[in-house]
Amino acid sequence: MNKQDLINSISEKSGLTKKDVESVLNSFLGEVTDALSSGDKVQLIGFGTFETRKRSARMGRNPQTGAPTAIPEAKVPAFKAGNKLKEAVK
Repeated sequence: MNKQDLINSISEKSGLTKKDVESVLNSFLGEVTDALSSGDKVQLIGFGTFETRKRSARMGRNPQTGAPTAIPEAKVPAFKAGNKLKEAVK
């Protein structure tokens, strides 16, 4: 399912227009992005938690030459599924 499929599905189930659903979805995604970029986490009880995690610096290899290269530490987004979502997927 892509973003447009999600918008269509929510629109059909909620009775809202596609334009309204798209606006709400874009706002939600923007708020999650803003929260993660400022170091906060977004917790939706039963669904899951969006957070950032620190990935340590490490050594990697250039696939073309095989030469070792340093990969710097990075802050990466992560999602941990909640119990209700895990149960629904089973």
